[in-house]
Amino acid sequence: MKRFFLLLITAAFATTVSYNNSYAKVDANYSIYASFQDGHQEEHHAEDQHHESDDHAKQDDHHQDDHNDDHGAHGEGEHHEEAPPGWTVIPFVLLLGMIATGPLFYEHFWHKNYPIIAVSLATLVVIYYLFGIHNTHAPVHALAEYVQFIALLSSLYIASGGIMINVDKKATPMANVGLLLVGAVISNLIGTTGASMLLIRPYIRLNKGRIQPYHIIFFIFMVSNIGGALTPIGDPPLFLGFLKGVPFMWTLVHNVLPWTFALIVLAIIFYFYDKRNESVVLDPDVVFTNKTSIIGGKNFIWLAIIIGAVFIDPNVIDGVPAIIYDGQKFSFIREIIMLSVGFLSFKFANKEAIKGNEFNFEPIREVAFIFVGIFGTMMPALALVSEFAQSESGAALIGPNSLYWGTGILSGFLDNAPTYLNFLAAALASQGGDISTIADVQAYAAGGTYPDSVINLTAIAVGAVFFGAMTYIGNGPNFMVKSIAEQTGIHMPSFFGYILRYSVPILIPIFVLVWLIFFVL
Repeated sequence: MKRFFLLLITAAFATTVSYNNSYAKVDANYSIYASFQDGHQEEHHAEDQHHESDDHAKQDDHHQDDHNDDHGAHGEGEHHEEAPPGWTVIPFVLLLGMIATGPLFYEHFWHKNYPIIAVSLATLVVIYYLFGIHNTHAPVHALAEYVQFIALLSSLYIASGGIMINVDKKATPMANVGLLLVGAVISNLIGTTGASMLLIRPYIRLNKGRIQPYHIIFFIFMVSNIGGALTPIGDPPLFLGFLKGVPFMWTLVHNVLPWTFALIVLAIIFYFYDKRNESVVLDPDVVFTNKTSIIGGKNFIWLAIIIGAVFIDPNVIDGVPAIIYDGQKFSFIREIIMLSVGFLSFKFANKEAIKGNEFNFEPIREVAFIFVGIFGTMMPALALVSEFAQSESGAALIGPNSLYWGTGILSGFLDNAPTYLNFLAAALASQGGDISTIADVQAYAAGGTYPDSVINLTAIAVGAVFFGAMTYIGNGPNFMVKSIAEQTGIHMPSFFGYILRYSVPILIPIFVLVWLIFFVL
């Protein structure tokens, strides 16, 4: 356990030091290629005005000298417009395929070797970027984003592991619906990851003896994803939109109706699923107090520190220490705080709560390795999405329909945060706006300046958050919840089983109704 903490802290420190100021989250932005464009445009605006005729020659010089001077780093920034060839997505597709089929067809081999497989596939892509197309920016940013991702997820997982919530209540369909809806609301206060880590264990305990995979699936649908659509705290894409200039209350005002509709429909469907579940016949002499008890409540303080640390960003708060790279301010204090809180919250946790939660590090270990592979191998996929979304042919398709389904479907298989930003950048660019200009983003959110901008932005926001529930990898908490459930003995469906048995028959019809009601009619 101590080795795990040391590994996380060392990773954050090494990222900060060994890359010499390359640890980056541009404007708290998960979008690799959009961030390249922002920095390049700002730093080279004057140069472009005076030396337009020499642009291509300078770009070639930059690529030749990228290991010898700073111009090389900027030249690599051009690669956001020249995505790698299509075949480079093969490692990403292969990894997804193995995640889907491994536990089903070659379980022993997969569970023994998935760390090696994930890291190896990611390494292949990184090597191609570094030595094939001489692009150091994408791997560095992907590494930085991974550290940020695992710092938040691991700290929330560990801190919540020291809180044992016992609900002494009969597990009825209505009780479960109530917990899921409360969790959906809480997701907007402490994020979908925080709410998922806090509530998944008491939810499983509440249904002890009658727990089924569908309980966990609906938890992922309602708490880990759709629930967090009302505030920028709720889900990473919305937080990035807030940092780019979308007003804090904008998501509440414009997402509340789709949010309410989707949750009500899911709650009704879940109720009828759960009503048929009579797995356990309870002893009639058992008396429930209908009370909720909490052991280890002091860990709520650690959770509050983690959530507060999310906002500690030099691009938001002046005076926060930052690393300057390519003229941008990059945060590192936030991640150090999160990893430190994770260590301290475990060290001083209530032992009874740790034991009662059957807490161990295997779920976060599995997520850490799997997402090393995902972050490393999805770089070409994100580049291709970004290139098309901001091309003339892609811009011609911009509208609420294409934005909703495009952002949504890709958010189910890629990280929904960069997908959100890429489509927002494309929507702005199609009407002459710039995602790197806060005034443009604010005007786009306000409406009136850009035609149909409010409904377009709503389509992007709802698509990114809602469709994150489509797969285990659509949003960070999904895979973590799955792993925790499997640790307790619940036999969860495979990657494709999740999609075919639950996402397609349940989510897709709901998403079609959301589209028809809120974006078509």
